[in-house]
Amino acid sequence: MVEVTGVSKKYGTKHVIDNVSLQITKGKVTSFIGPNGAGKSTLLSMITRLITKNQGDICIDGVEISQWNSNDLAKKLSILKQSNHINIRLTVEELVSFGRFPYSQGRLTKEDLKHVDEAINYMDLGDMRDKYLDQLSGGQKQRAYIAMVIAQNTEYIFLDEPLNNLDMKHSVQIMKVLRRMADELGKTIILVLHDINFASCYSDYIVALKDGKIVKEGATDEIIHPAVLKEVYEMDIQIETIGGNRICIYFA
Repeated sequence: MVEVTGVSKKYGTKHVIDNVSLQITKGKVTSFIGPNGAGKSTLLSMITRLITKNQGDICIDGVEISQWNSNDLAKKLSILKQSNHINIRLTVEELVSFGRFPYSQGRLTKEDLKHVDEAINYMDLGDMRDKYLDQLSGGQKQRAYIAMVIAQNTEYIFLDEPLNNLDMKHSVQIMKVLRRMADELGKTIILVLHDINFASCYSDYIVALKDGKIVKEGATDEIIHPAVLKEVYEMDIQIETIGGNRICIYFA
């Protein structure tokens, strides 16, 4: 379990995250939603130790995040950031192989190659495995980076706006893959999403943030509610049930 207790982050005098506490359930999909500047990515980055917190505690399976050995932590959780920049020319297969580094230290075994193949196939990249990243579209690149995270084969998977640069087809594909990984493999998926309908359709739990604080957290049906969404986004959002999912209508 991920336990966040009284966590804050300041830049200068501004609190980006202000005394946040939450628990993230194992084996489920949890989405962070909220307007720009709500602190979603900052909170995700603190949980994954990409940035330091100013106060509070973050525990992964009962161990404070600062106490984890880096290599052990890399076998426990994986993270895909919003922006990924690699300065060397790599093929898709080479990139995905990086996900095995905590295990292989650069010397890939048959077991490592099996995970690489599975991740490439999961993301439907088989016909692109030998292509260089600079030959791919933005969406294809994003799928390759997600395959790298899948190959890392961690219990906890953190994704910061993973649907960036993706069209509708590939956004749905990725959300279905993440849903399947939670349901079939018991992975714990935590992601930042801007599209509240993807959060509604694929999440078990939602954490709604605004101005560095949690407005409300809970089961998806509790958060995809007009009163909660109005408090978060400061606009009236009509909700219709379509195919068993709560769909937010906010275009009008």
